Amino acid sequence: MEYYTFQKGFNTSCALALFIGIANLPIQYYSFLRILTFVGCILIFFHKKTSLVWKLPFMPIAILFNPIFPMYLYLKSYWIPMDIIAGILFLLISYYGYGEKQKKKKNEAKETQQKIKNRNMYNIKY
Repeated sequence: MEYYTFQKGFNTSCALALFIGIANLPIQYYSFLRILTFVGCILIFFHKKTSLVWKLPFMPIAILFNPIFPMYLYLKSYWIPMDIIAGILFLLISYYGYGEKQKKKKNEAKETQQKIKNRNMYNIKY
């Protein structure tokens, strides 16, 4: 459970940094933003329980924000929509991407416990 908390916090911080990146800031911030976003995408991509539907949109984001071989678009007006889209995707995966499998497991556990209670209630032996 701690890993999910770390992952959600890191993804939320990536989204916040991307939304802050819309402002006109010095180049050092954008270098930091590239590294932070790239690491966030890599963490999402290599997370075992993340479904492929969530992994696919983060591949082009990782390529775009790649700090090793950076892509330069030279105009701020090109980066603003990309920052917004990437920030929204990071927020979506933070709050909707990781909880799906956990909720299913909790529901299955509740159903199993209910079956055991029903079986014990009527003293049915199988």
